[in-house]
Amino acid sequence: MKKAHIVLAILLAGMTLCASGCLLVAVGAGAVGTVAYVKGELEVTLNAGLDKSYGATLAALDQLKLVPTQKLKDALTAEIVARTAEDKKVTIKLTRIDEKLTKIAIRVGIFGDQDQSTAIYEHIKQNLPK
Repeated sequence: MKKAHIVLAILLAGMTLCASGCLLVAVGAGAVGTVAYVKGELEVTLNAGLDKSYGATLAALDQLKLVPTQKLKDALTAEIVARTAEDKKVTIKLTRIDEKLTKIAIRVGIFGDQDQSTAIYEHIKQNLPK
């Protein structure tokens, strides 16, 4: 009985260490130019202001034939919702960090789709002014 408790305690300690390591990776993902896939969402910080990032996002969706069903934007944030041909919801949230930095979060579907999110991000990146 005591052996089972010891093994369980060791397993729980190991899981705690692994979970804290994942948290550190997610925190480090905020650096400019880094890309992180966290909890079904692709998160990126771009070297572009909110207006330029928003324009690049709309251009990317147009290239990918994803028609926005909702577009909301103010001076600090923006959100674009579209649907794929498979009727998966695509949500792209843009948040102004400062006048030259924007955080983008891309989610495809309920649980996320890393490949499709990455494809959308690559198109956004290509459409940013150089």
